[in-house]
Amino acid sequence: MNDNHHHNQANCVSFDNQSASIEHCENTPTDTPFFSGSRKIRVPVNLGEFDVTSNIVANISFPEPVLEIKDIKKRIEIVQCRLLTRATRSAAGSSTGPFPLFIKGFVRKNIQYASPVYSETGECVSSEIKSLTTRVPFQCMTTVRLESPIRLPQLNRRDEFDFSITKDLGPGHPEKDKLHSSDLSQFHQHSEQAYNDLPFCELVRSEIVEWDEAIDRQTWESSAVSEGTFQNVTEKMQVTLTIRVLQKQNLEVC
Repeated sequence: MNDNHHHNQANCVSFDNQSASIEHCENTPTDTPFFSGSRKIRVPVNLGEFDVTSNIVANISFPEPVLEIKDIKKRIEIVQCRLLTRATRSAAGSSTGPFPLFIKGFVRKNIQYASPVYSETGECVSSEIKSLTTRVPFQCMTTVRLESPIRLPQLNRRDEFDFSITKDLGPGHPEKDKLHSSDLSQFHQHSEQAYNDLPFCELVRSEIVEWDEAIDRQTWESSAVSEGTFQNVTEKMQVTLTIRVLQKQNLEVC
């Protein structure tokens, strides 16, 4: 029994729950080596920021009668933003425009509303809070002039070339006459492809001014204060977006 007790004590591990102290650490400044002179870097360049305004009219249908709208949370979702530029054959072609800017997206809306709950007699006894999530699409085209020049896309090239041939005309033709032409049995081509940097957009800020109006509201005859419900709403929105247009470019810095 004593041997077993001694064996158990030998395999026991003890942990001391002690708090560690935090002492002051010393630091000394150091010289970090750096390169001097000019360098070339590749970074996104801000070509310009623009406030774009779009007017939207939409109809929204609710799955059940609505007593009143409690709250609407909105969020802008941009799914496409394209700056349409012309192409050039010059590798160093650049321009500030003007260029068309195409924007496509949605206004995501989460609508919280009160829906009436009726009793067995058909009277409204209470209401319950529900929500409806919908996406209102919009798209627009505007013309912008850039604050910084954009690198224009370079055109691809495909050029054909041939080699001359000289052949006898054959029987029935004088021996001194020859056929001078190109060889139709061969095809020769020189092609070039340019892999251009596509300009892209960032959404900086959004502002929405909204009017929602019920178009099928019916009041209850038994109500003295004109209570009623509706299921269809027409909304008018003015959406203002701050769009930043960028493009990766090679820059020289000192």
